[in-house]
Amino acid sequence: MSKDLNEIAKIVDDAARTATAIPQLSETGHDLTLEEAYQVQALSLARRYARGEHQVGVKMGFTSEAKMKQMGLKEMIWGRLTNVMLVDNGGEIDLKHYVHPRVEPEICFRLRAPLAGEVSPEEALAAVDAVAPALEIIDSRYENFKFNLPDVVADNTSTSSYVVGDWYPADTDIADLAMAISFDGEEVQSGSTSAILGDPLRALIGAARLVGKDGGRLEAGWHVMAGGATAAEALTPGISVRLDTENMTPVTFNVK
Repeated sequence: MSKDLNEIAKIVDDAARTATAIPQLSETGHDLTLEEAYQVQALSLARRYARGEHQVGVKMGFTSEAKMKQMGLKEMIWGRLTNVMLVDNGGEIDLKHYVHPRVEPEICFRLRAPLAGEVSPEEALAAVDAVAPALEIIDSRYENFKFNLPDVVADNTSTSSYVVGDWYPADTDIADLAMAISFDGEEVQSGSTSAILGDPLRALIGAARLVGKDGGRLEAGWHVMAGGATAAEALTPGISVRLDTENMTPVTFNVK
């Protein structure tokens, strides 16, 4: 029996739009291949574009080599960012718009030129306009935060919101910067940007390759979120979140 990918896209889009938990697709008769999952992701984002949103970048997932090994993967995954997902530095989010919100520290690239396909580190860096510390708020819409790989890809790799800090020159050394997240002044996660594939630039190279493989390209002006430098920390109401990154200014947001 053929699968109705448009119907599955409506299921995951409705879940994100209404902040409603849904059962795993793979456990409710909607088992997908990875290729089909990316098709569902594209179709679900098309629904958002039809409501007035537009794509402003991509985010990378499973950029920790340990996480890839744990999941039995040889490749990272990716999702799409839209303008509605960007939260002002120092701004506020309301947990009523999320199901299982968690936060992780990342590096964000802003592009000055398009990028696609197999590129060298030099070519990738030449396309970068600036880099910044950033926080990604991930949010799986699946019940009990339980999913398999195609499930999470179909759900836009748990993409939800992101906060970007001050921008720094493209040639800033970001390979091994200490990062720490604190809630109300108490540290809850710490690590290094080196946890992102040994160097976040490799995540950008991977983004160009994977998006190119899908027939697209990274566009000038887009943001590319490189993936988490630590484990993600669950958010709770009423807290103030702060990211401190070595040699960079803080990134903050408040939770309502």
